Amino acid sequence: MNRFFLAAFAVLLPLGTAVAQILQPVSWTTSVRSLDGGKLELVASAKIDAGWHVYSQFIGSDGPIPTAFKLPESKDLKTEGPVREPKPIKEFDKNFGMELAYFAKKADFVIAAQRISPKAFTYTAEVEFMVCDDERCLPPDYVNLVFKVPAAPAAGATASPTDADASTGTDPAAKTPTTEAPADEATPAEEPAAEAGDVPVNPETPAEAPEALNLWALFGAGMLGGFFALIMPCIFPMIPLTVSFFLKQSKSKADGVRKALIYGLSINVIYVALGLLVTVVFGSDALNAMATNPWFNLAFFALFVVFAISFFGAFEITLPSSWVNKADDQSQRGGLLGIFFMAFTLALVSFSCTGPLIGQLLVATAVSGELLGPAMGMFGFSFALSLPFVLFAAFPGWLKGLPKSGGWLNTVKVTLGFLELAFALKFLSTADMVWQQHWLERELFLALWVAIAFATALYLFGVFRMPHDDEPKGGLGVGRMLTGLLFLVAGFYLLPGIWGAPVKLVAGFPPPAFYAENPNGMGSGSAPAADAKLSEDAHCPLNLPCFNDLEEARAYALEAGKPLLLDFTGWGCVNCRKMEEEVWSRPEVRRRLAEDVVLVSLYVDERSKLPESEVRVSETTGKTIKTVGQKWGDLQAQYFNANAQPYYVLMDPAVEAPNALNGHTAYDPDPAVFLNWLDAGLKIYAGAK
Repeated sequence: MNRFFLAAFAVLLPLGTAVAQILQPVSWTTSVRSLDGGKLELVASAKIDAGWHVYSQFIGSDGPIPTAFKLPESKDLKTEGPVREPKPIKEFDKNFGMELAYFAKKADFVIAAQRISPKAFTYTAEVEFMVCDDERCLPPDYVNLVFKVPAAPAAGATASPTDADASTGTDPAAKTPTTEAPADEATPAEEPAAEAGDVPVNPETPAEAPEALNLWALFGAGMLGGFFALIMPCIFPMIPLTVSFFLKQSKSKADGVRKALIYGLSINVIYVALGLLVTVVFGSDALNAMATNPWFNLAFFALFVVFAISFFGAFEITLPSSWVNKADDQSQRGGLLGIFFMAFTLALVSFSCTGPLIGQLLVATAVSGELLGPAMGMFGFSFALSLPFVLFAAFPGWLKGLPKSGGWLNTVKVTLGFLELAFALKFLSTADMVWQQHWLERELFLALWVAIAFATALYLFGVFRMPHDDEPKGGLGVGRMLTGLLFLVAGFYLLPGIWGAPVKLVAGFPPPAFYAENPNGMGSGSAPAADAKLSEDAHCPLNLPCFNDLEEARAYALEAGKPLLLDFTGWGCVNCRKMEEEVWSRPEVRRRLAEDVVLVSLYVDERSKLPESEVRVSETTGKTIKTVGQKWGDLQAQYFNANAQPYYVLMDPAVEAPNALNGHTAYDPDPAVFLNWLDAGLKIYAGAK
């Protein structure tokens, strides 16, 4: 999923309440610290209401919008490096079904800068963020941060970070509608600013335990990749040969075990060093950007396709032979260094088999948001890879139980090639959704996965062979037959998803349901009769006739003599989808929505830019309205004093200003509640006529 649709999925908007209200759980203040040598630290402090949290800048791609800062160029200062943030809390978030990094109560973000102008000046940055509690999230919001930088100390004077602090409030865009203080009035934070790097205090959720759990999860993923590598043609035959070599060249069994242990530790060192190298070369910020950057994802797609074709046997990915020869020469030296180079030679020689697995693992761990993710993943990979060499050296009798090398090793390799091809499509899908090109919509994605699943099953059943497969001998093996059945079942399970079935077992991998040729699919029930007067390009829940623009809907409703049903919703609003699937899908409700009202679905998280002529400053919040979603969110706040979704209002189109015929309703899984509210509003509208 890309950043655009991260915003969509992140709007897990709240349960309805009896009283509408504007929720503003985060307030921002700014301060400036003047350091020696013209250095500055611009501190943006977020004070977060109890029970709410703001997300880290460094979270994965399939979740909420991360906090992001826009730092414009200035003639007065130059910003340096990424924005620093405190150590976040990490725990599983049930709204998004994944582990997330967030801040509670308070968070100080620090922008390092170098002063250019010695005079006092003002610097304005922007922060975009999302705020959630345990059950709901509000739409993405942005705030302008105004930093008042004092004049530089006189020559010879020593700057004091505390004495030089200038604490200010944010500009009007950061204030709630009830805030009366002008933008340039000093508004100190109510709590002392914490130093960057401080850990937010949350007595109920220790910050260290979730991080450790996440790192161990990456270790487990690495081990899984390592076990797959063990049964590849380049590794498996080496196990008995290497173990036998250690035992024959050793004076005793204990000496052989010691050499095998050093060999295994050398493998660990080599692969962990590779993981650390990835982090050092790219840096944590770049690794995090890989998750949603379309060019990175496109490159990963191409890389995984190449890996898959290599596994199919079209060619082998090998490292330069000179590297292998030099490593092999060094392995003849004996001693600890010789054993290390034996392990290094194994890593080089086996790269044609392990390279695609290592590449996939490094990509997955790099975008995990963990600085040590690649190293931990490589540790798990190398641990699994080295474990058999140590165990078989300690218990050589176990070697007799190993299956013999043969054609089954290439079968494993080809099967992994099909899986690499399937995972490659995820990266292409992410790039496509960022660019909104609709190259790979949900139906085509699932169709390709179905084709890959069936092709894998047919291959395992022996219907066709790949270039390096041996001639079949005897019947179909039990293991191969069961694995083929597994892929066959997967294909049949995914097949209905092409026509709209939910396929929940693979949720998060295909594009979301609304990113499709038919966003509603067969699961939405029979569509009402098409009406040429309704907007043809509207995004409508359950394939109902609707509009996405209020003025178009009003004009049509006046002509049709029907009330408007304002549906304030979000692309990824979970409770909105639940309301549609559990309540709106009922025949009696669906009929009323299709025939008795004019539905206008207003997506408050729609990121499409407004035309320049429509960009304006909100009279309610003082913020600049730049996107379609902000326009509808501002309308909801201005006329109904609410910013939570789903939020439903019946409106008389003849009244110029948005109005509510009978109050509002929100999420309630009981169809009778919505139906009674809807019927009551229809009676009021009919009586007014």
